[in-house]
Amino acid sequence: MYRGLKVLAIAPCFNEELKIREVVRRTPMDIVDRMLVVDDASTDASAKAVKEEGGEVISMPARSGVGAALRRGYEYALGEGFDVAVVMAGNNKDDPSEIPLLLDPIVEDRADFVQGSRFLNGNANFGAMPFYRRVATRVHPIIFSLVIRKRVTESTNGFRAVHRRVLEDPRLELDQPWLNAYELEPYLYIKTVRMGYRSIEVPVTKVYPPKSLGQTKMKPITGWWSILRPLFLMGFGIKR
Repeated sequence: MYRGLKVLAIAPCFNEELKIREVVRRTPMDIVDRMLVVDDASTDASAKAVKEEGGEVISMPARSGVGAALRRGYEYALGEGFDVAVVMAGNNKDDPSEIPLLLDPIVEDRADFVQGSRFLNGNANFGAMPFYRRVATRVHPIIFSLVIRKRVTESTNGFRAVHRRVLEDPRLELDQPWLNAYELEPYLYIKTVRMGYRSIEVPVTKVYPPKSLGQTKMKPITGWWSILRPLFLMGFGIKR
């Protein structure tokens, strides 16, 4: 437990054998109670690597998308009685040692949802982050802020912590099929704010590896439309 909270760390994964091994290895098990990787039907040895490093694996029966994988992780967190779910990237871009930064506001009863923001760190090092993503990750929070009527600096970073009270709220409908891909993450953030829960940002780091090592599974057009879509659908009241 971390300061009285039972914590589950979740990382969705698809074909990240080398990187997911590092994610599990770097996760501080004196902070989190369990490290869960939701393997989205990888065709490599990702699941084996996780188990070799002492992590737990849930394997999706078929490729379903990162949103579906996260939904399964959140279901597991509620079913196993965890107080908080912390989500990290499965490609080793986040720093697991920063998990306490996400947990402290919840422990101190200042927040129910804590969003990690790379833009709050004045000395942020983005590594080999592609230029188009530098632009996109700055534009998305502007639109996102307009939708929720609250200024945020980060809305595309999946490094965050969520208290179970948010996840078990019946107004949160994560099981909608349109949330199977990247839509689930902005949907969850928007709904958290709209349902009246407390959300804050904390500074975290996020470093992109060299392009030769593989930077992302997100495709430039379809992937970014997927993460933008909830903003338009929910902003205009088409989806709730």
